[in-house]
Amino acid sequence: MNSGDKSLARRALLKGAALLGAGATLAATASNQANAQMLDSGIPETSVLSKIKAGGVLRAGYAQTPLWFFKDAKSGELRGIYKDLMEMLAKDLEIKLDWQEVTFANATIGLRKGDYDIFGSSAVYTVPRGLAANYIGPLWTKGSLAIVHADNADKYKTIADLNSPDVTFSVSAGSSEEQRMPLLFPKAQFMAVAGQQTLAAEPVRTKRATAYVVGDSDALVLAKRNPQWAHLVDAGNPFDKRPNTWMIRHNDQPWKDFLDSWASYVVANGEVQRLYDRYVAELG
Repeated sequence: MNSGDKSLARRALLKGAALLGAGATLAATASNQANAQMLDSGIPETSVLSKIKAGGVLRAGYAQTPLWFFKDAKSGELRGIYKDLMEMLAKDLEIKLDWQEVTFANATIGLRKGDYDIFGSSAVYTVPRGLAANYIGPLWTKGSLAIVHADNADKYKTIADLNSPDVTFSVSAGSSEEQRMPLLFPKAQFMAVAGQQTLAAEPVRTKRATAYVVGDSDALVLAKRNPQWAHLVDAGNPFDKRPNTWMIRHNDQPWKDFLDSWASYVVANGEVQRLYDRYVAELG
């Protein structure tokens, strides 16, 4: 083979290698695109679920309520059934939590403003709240109990006894009880107390109000901590049972779907019940 033939052969070899390399690159690109499509979750970038996975942080609002979400008096740390569940959710998602304390009165406002992406405290369902925020799950069902002063225990033996013009209910401003109790006790009077939920029990202790209504488990804890004055009316029969769970903003279906499924998971495997039993045994 002369030098010209060798040169032609060499150029042909290099051209073939280049074509082969280009083909391999195209094949690899096509393969990567296919894998990307297979791995694509389909979650819109605007969804909270997409944002928290990208940023690694979930902003969570909470309001204090006994058993479910509270600051330990001795250590000052956050504790409670829903606090533990929220940490469980964060662990499953492999993200961190950024806490923000609010009152129940401002719970849905903070959500709509975007101050946080989930309200993780014990939020009982009401229609007005349902219009302002989206409930997930639910994680639990909660009834209500009424607390009166021990001096009035013989006067108010049943819930029906409280539906009277001479009865004044103390309720936490912004709570579900503020919306529901006037419907259930139309003859009674009402006063709303701003701040964290347990402050609404103070008027009953000082006898400025007749009764304080709160969730059944919360009432049990409060009565146990204040035996000198707090008396539960018909403690064995909680009334007005409703779904109790977390809240998120409307118009985020992927986030809602994920949380609904996760809620079903922790309810079905008994985790919510185990946490409830543990905190009741300890506190209530």
